[in-house]
Formats: sequence, structure tokens, C-alpha cells
Amino acid sequence: MEWTAALNKAIRYMESHLSQPLTVEEIARECSLSPSHFQRAFSLLTGMTPGEYLRSRRLSLAGEEILSGASVLDTALRYGYESPESFSKAFRRFHGVSPQGVKKTGAALRAFSPLQLKVTLEGGKKLIYKLQKKPAFSILALTRSFSWENNFSGIPTFWDEYLAAGLGEQVPGQFGVCLPPSHEASHWEYGIGCEQSLIVSRPKGFRLLSIPAHTWAVFPCRGSLPQTMQSLWKQIYSEWLPQTGYEFLPDCEVELYTEGDAADPSYYSEIWIPIKERSGDPHKKRKEDLP
Repeated sequence: MEWTAALNKAIRYMESHLSQPLTVEEIARECSLSPSHFQRAFSLLTGMTPGEYLRSRRLSLAGEEILSGASVLDTALRYGYESPESFSKAFRRFHGVSPQGVKKTGAALRAFSPLQLKVTLEGGKKLIYKLQKKPAFSILALTRSFSWENNFSGIPTFWDEYLAAGLGEQVPGQFGVCLPPSHEASHWEYGIGCEQSLIVSRPKGFRLLSIPAHTWAVFPCRGSLPQTMQSLWKQIYSEWLPQTGYEFLPDCEVELYTEGDAADPSYYSEIWIPIKERSGDPHKKRKEDLP
């Protein structure tokens, strides 16, 4: 359960620094995870980003303090807002009432308690996967930047626009590639494309992505998109990773798409995640897992 323990350690760290500036890189470093894997895991398991969690916790505590008589200015500065005006806007969005309104009427406030992540085994569903060693290869792709706040809705829209523009006829949508953040951990790039060897000339706007050689955990996905694949991502992080003897590498993650109707309930796709054996973990992989 080391994965869950790492995320709970991150939550405790956030809780102890609510009145101080925090970056995703700092939180991830505290729990020994890469920023990208920390953000993806946190978002999938909690339904919110680390930034949204911090914002909700700070505004929840700010409401208690305002109700107890603290000044709006002092509370705004304590929780990282540059002005009473920006604090008041965020406060109203969260609580449905302004700080001044709370002082005047003692209005009811929204409470947001600290999280505690737990792994619950239920249903007995088997998550099928295989381990595969793959050599390095290159993908010709069109990329777009996403944040953890907009990726679940933004990536399907990106696919719709890609296909509607006829780009799939020039460069088939064989792969979706999640690139690791290079500078700002809150944003990362997602690419749509195919193996370079299938294309004679590179269309305008496309770039070449180098996918390193890795041992990959390959998860089959059967069902209509994007719902089935988004559910599989969550299942991987919430069920498979906490109980396995592997950890994810901070590198590209790949989605494989086959020909056919992606809306069909029997449509087949895959998720590939680069992994390594977790050091000191009692789980041992079998040689027959590696083709």
C-alpha cells in the first residue's frame, strides 16, 4: 500500500502548509513521486486537482476565521490572496456569500474537511495486464497543451477536432501520447499521431516524438470511448498500482487505438505505462510476464 501511503503523506504535507505558498513540485518531492504521476493519481483518486484541494481547504478555514471575527484583509493575506477583492471573489464562489456578508449575518458556510485516502477492495473484478519490453520508436504527432483541470474534457475535444479537420487521413490516430511535463508541472502536452514509418512526409504543425525503450505495463481496454478508457485510467491508479510491486517511470504514457468505431461497446484500445520494479517491495514479477 506504499502508493496510498505516499499520497496520504502528500495530503498531510499540504495540510501543514495551508498558510504557506506551495508548488506541485514541492509536494511531489515530499512524497517521493514525480510531479506528473502525483497530479494524475491525486486527480483520479479524489476527483480534484491538488490546487483545487488546497483552494477548498484554505477557503473552508478562512470561512471559520471570518465567522470568528478575523479581519478580511488578514485572512486574505494568510491564505495567499494578493488583495481583499480577489479573496472576496473566491470566498463567494466557494461559500455562496461574501466575507462581509458573513460578518453581518453569520451566514451558513460550506465546510471542506481534510482528505484521508484508503484502498478498498470490492467487487472482485480482475484487472488484466501484461508486461512487454518494447524497443524505442518514434511517433509523428500533433500536440496540444493541457492542464490537470481540463484534460478529461479537453482531450476528447482535441480528438473530435483532429478527426473533423481530416487530419486522421494524413496521419492516422494510432496513438495518443501523454508527454511528461518539462517545465511547469501543472501543464503537459498530449499528442495524436502514428508511427513515423507510416508517413512519407511530415504535415505542417506535426512534430516527432521519441518514445524510449521501456518495460511497459499494457492494459487492454474494451468499450466505447472516451468513458471506458477514462474509467480504466482510474482503475489502474486506484486498484492496480497500490497493490502491485511496480512503480511508474516519469516518462511518456501511451494510448493505442485500433481501427473501428470508437463508440462501439466492443471497441478495443490499450494503455501503456512505463514501469520498473519497486525497490524493496516483496512483490516479485515472474519471468513469464515478460515476453
